[in-house]
Amino acid sequence: MFKKILNLIDYIFSIKKDSSQLRNYIKERGAWGFGSSVYNYYFMLELNEKDYPQYLKKAYYIQTHKKLNLKHPKTLSEKIQWLKIYDNLPIKTELTDKVLVRNYIKNIIGEEYLKPVLQICDNFEEIDFTRLPNRFIVKCNHGCKWQFVVKDKEDYLSNKFIMSYTKKMINNWLRQTFFGWSDFETQYKSIVPKIIIEPMLCSENHRQPYEIEIFCFNSKPQIFKTYNNETEVNSVFDKNYNNIDLKFSYIEHHKYGAEKPHQLLETAVNLSKKLAKDFKLVRVDWFIHNNKLYFNEMTFTPNSGYFYFPEEYKKWDKKLGNMINLKGND
Repeated sequence: MFKKILNLIDYIFSIKKDSSQLRNYIKERGAWGFGSSVYNYYFMLELNEKDYPQYLKKAYYIQTHKKLNLKHPKTLSEKIQWLKIYDNLPIKTELTDKVLVRNYIKNIIGEEYLKPVLQICDNFEEIDFTRLPNRFIVKCNHGCKWQFVVKDKEDYLSNKFIMSYTKKMINNWLRQTFFGWSDFETQYKSIVPKIIIEPMLCSENHRQPYEIEIFCFNSKPQIFKTYNNETEVNSVFDKNYNNIDLKFSYIEHHKYGAEKPHQLLETAVNLSKKLAKDFKLVRVDWFIHNNKLYFNEMTFTPNSGYFYFPEEYKKWDKKLGNMINLKGND
């Protein structure tokens, strides 16, 4: 018994010692066993689909303290909830899959906009670290932010604690569906789990690329959000590339301000229009590295529909909702 206690103490101190390193590697949702869903993971998996609407209403009230009107949704937040339940097209599952979406991108706009892929594996044990560069990102194709970042391969491989932990986490994610950790984001439900490994594209000072989010309503790009990682400023533009004062959340830590649109923003908008064809709502995400535009992902339920607009921006919830016609794309 005494030996077990000593081993437990050693284990606790090893976790404390390595916790800061872990945070450098693990960058995902639910990594510590806590998802953002209102409901228990297994409850979500066992729930009958006909009961989704009533439980979604409860989840929405808990998350926003507002009643959800699924019959006549008006705001952006409400309409995203409607889309979760009544617009769960099979194509959305394919395009949410970080592996399968690559074929869609290649066919619609060309493979030159795809990020390089180093390996695709079914489990952690299949990863061939000898063939990987010094810096890379290991992701799961079927979740949101289920990934870890390796900035120094030698350092990573020499740390048995980090190696063991990331292996455990990745294989644990592969046994799950991200749907169970979400509030009814049905597009995640049927994705076949895989690992996708990408090179880490960043500048010499390790800053992440310039990011672009194109909100497309009924196939038309309407709102463009950019994040400049050099200045650490978020900027929002309307369809005419005019800078607008809009904050999507009071919990965002980035600064907001007016910046000149990046020269590749218009290209991203035009390509997003092609990708968003036939969808009532999709946010197409991009990033720029070495002045080259790369596709990142297609997001059909941004923020799971929970936009915590600051008080002075709450009008935007209805204003953006008015831009979405749930009856069709005309």
